[in-house]
Amino acid sequence: MPKILIIDDERSIRNTLKEILEYEKYEVEEAADGEVGLQKVLAEEYDVVLCDIKMPKLDGMELLEKAAEAGKSGAFIMISAHGSIETAIDATRKGAYDFITKPPDLNRLLVSVRNAMDRSSLVTETKTLKKKVTKTFDIIGASDAIQLIHKTIDKVAPTDARVLITGPNGSGKELVARWIHEKSNRNASPIVEVNCAAIPSELIESELFGHEKGSFTSAIKQRIGKFEQASGGTLFLDEIGDMSLSAQAKVLRALQEHKITRVGGEKDIKVDVRVVAATNKNLAKEIEEGRFREDLYHRLNVIPIKVPSLAERKDDIPLLVQHFLQQIADDYGTTVKSIDAKAVDFLQTLPWTGNIRELKNVVERLVIMSEKKITLEDAKQYAR
Repeated sequence: MPKILIIDDERSIRNTLKEILEYEKYEVEEAADGEVGLQKVLAEEYDVVLCDIKMPKLDGMELLEKAAEAGKSGAFIMISAHGSIETAIDATRKGAYDFITKPPDLNRLLVSVRNAMDRSSLVTETKTLKKKVTKTFDIIGASDAIQLIHKTIDKVAPTDARVLITGPNGSGKELVARWIHEKSNRNASPIVEVNCAAIPSELIESELFGHEKGSFTSAIKQRIGKFEQASGGTLFLDEIGDMSLSAQAKVLRALQEHKITRVGGEKDIKVDVRVVAATNKNLAKEIEEGRFREDLYHRLNVIPIKVPSLAERKDDIPLLVQHFLQQIADDYGTTVKSIDAKAVDFLQTLPWTGNIRELKNVVERLVIMSEKKITLEDAKQYAR
């Protein structure tokens, strides 16, 4: 049941509001002054707080500021008999959802409460999604190689230095790129991913830089490219070793001059992008064989990060298995399934040519196919 707190030093106002809100099936609590109200706000979570401005001990505006400092997400609707445009603007700037004058128009108040409830639900949902996303991006492991990656990310993320991530397919290169963005000063803007291996060579330039209407047969409207979409944030060029030479030349120009030109266009467009690239190829060999530009390699390889294969960090498998068991249980809405220590030992003996991606798939298969506990026999049967 939605929960509302009324903070007002006038008993008659509290009683009237409580009666109406309880009739609307809300759970309602009261506080007779600002100090008691603040204690309640800090101790519990409320969907909506109806707060008077002029109160003894602590006024509503101070209470609003302290709640915001504490990170409370409940929507505040401020109520005052001394309403003015200036007061309403000030309350809004300090985080209030709405401002209502006394005596309150009850229909207007109920509409405001319902809208504030919708807003609180969205805030809660956003926080939940952020937690899920952050959990998905965890880099799990206690091995020396993983600890070195963590330390490197912590040092390089706050800068705008370009990073080149190398490692086999499925080893977690994308997670490293996302953590670099998450810990950077650009995390309020998007990270935009381009899989260079998945886009045909004739379309990669349009994908990266966009195109103008009519620039080629199927260009029926203007397209904004990934560089522009990522402006202010991070552009993650995955599998950059598969990019065509002509596209490489344009990427090099974008990195040097911080501007791009759409396909079929003539105007230079400034872009503010941090580029993080990744590849499973040996770029030194690609350069020798004329498939990758050496000057672009040196532009990208400011900070190199090598992600090891799972075979190189088998000591991390027990941690990874527990992480995936928890993640799968969260996704399925079930309790976490336990696994026998001998089954984990067996998993550590396997070659894991598909790396982390393969291990996660195997753990999910074991969760689905096993009974109450994953046994050694289950691992031998379903992990190959």
